[in-house]
Amino acid sequence: MKICESVSLKGLTTLKIGGVARYFCRVRNEHELQTALQFSKKKEVPLIILGGGSNVLLSDGSISALVAKIDIKGIEWRESKHFVHVLVGAGEIWDTLVEKAVKKGLWGIENLSGIPGTVGAAPIQNIGAYGAEIKNTLKWVKVLDTKTGKSRRLSNKKCEFGYRDSIFKHPKGKALIITHVALRLKKSGTPNLVYKDLKERFKIYDLGFKNKKRELTPAVIRKAVIGIRSKKFPDLRECGTAGSFFKNPIIPKTQFDALKKRYPALPGFPLTADERGYEDMRINADADESLRIIKDKGLKIKIPLAWLLDNVCGLKGFHKGNVALFERQPIVLVNTGGASADEIKKFAEKIVLRVRKETGIDIEWEVQKIY
Repeated sequence: MKICESVSLKGLTTLKIGGVARYFCRVRNEHELQTALQFSKKKEVPLIILGGGSNVLLSDGSISALVAKIDIKGIEWRESKHFVHVLVGAGEIWDTLVEKAVKKGLWGIENLSGIPGTVGAAPIQNIGAYGAEIKNTLKWVKVLDTKTGKSRRLSNKKCEFGYRDSIFKHPKGKALIITHVALRLKKSGTPNLVYKDLKERFKIYDLGFKNKKRELTPAVIRKAVIGIRSKKFPDLRECGTAGSFFKNPIIPKTQFDALKKRYPALPGFPLTADERGYEDMRINADADESLRIIKDKGLKIKIPLAWLLDNVCGLKGFHKGNVALFERQPIVLVNTGGASADEIKKFAEKIVLRVRKETGIDIEWEVQKIY
């Protein structure tokens, strides 16, 4: 493994922003990761892990650290009676894995098609889209504990998944580096069409009838998801973006009810939640009965930030300098060309303040900031 000095990171992030790493290396296996960890300790600099660079905002300046890009590859498929267990290196491209699983006719991650980034980064964010999350198929992850220097497995439960959240984003999980991910995919299944856009796309099908015009296979679902995403997300060849920059806010039902009086068309998703995990039950906001009071003191509601940015804040397509909210999906922030990390940061802070002023809601970044 070669450790280089003074390496620009700009070309390694989808926002097309990044300063110069004091040290940089590419890690292809667990032994090399151990070597990188030992080097960082010897040089007394932090070890920063970089995956596909699709969910980070890196500083423009000098980054006094060893930045290790995870390139651990390999996909193993192990069959059982009803499932296929998949062991994947953290450096594999997530969407490549989805494509291969779909070609095998496997169910479980087809709704997560088109999401950029690497497999190792997926559990950190608990990536989710179109009614699915990685926590629904993940069995365990293998991690290197940088405090002990030892590798171990973490079960699904110990990953402490929540909405775009996991143990890896909190202090007790910051020392853990994911090297492998194990998923359990189904050999047979049914389409997950709870998401509105997918439901609309396939409304001509009635899954209760035997004589369907066409079987809804994982491949058909994947094609539909990619088609929907292409209309909502910018082309990475044309501008820099980290995808959805902010999380959809989760608020108490009392706060949601108050906002609903002001904005009757406001959609919401009720979540029955424990401290860290959520069971997502979609609301049909167009149905009168969908907003019935649910007698649950802990009930919280997830609301689509894109709707607030467009219909309440009037920010759809808003731009300032080299940064803008994407005209077709305002939750997506784009670098239109030449933006600095500080420019992105200040722009995002303006959006946070505007949402708070108009709604009283404090929104959070989905993108990870490394300064």
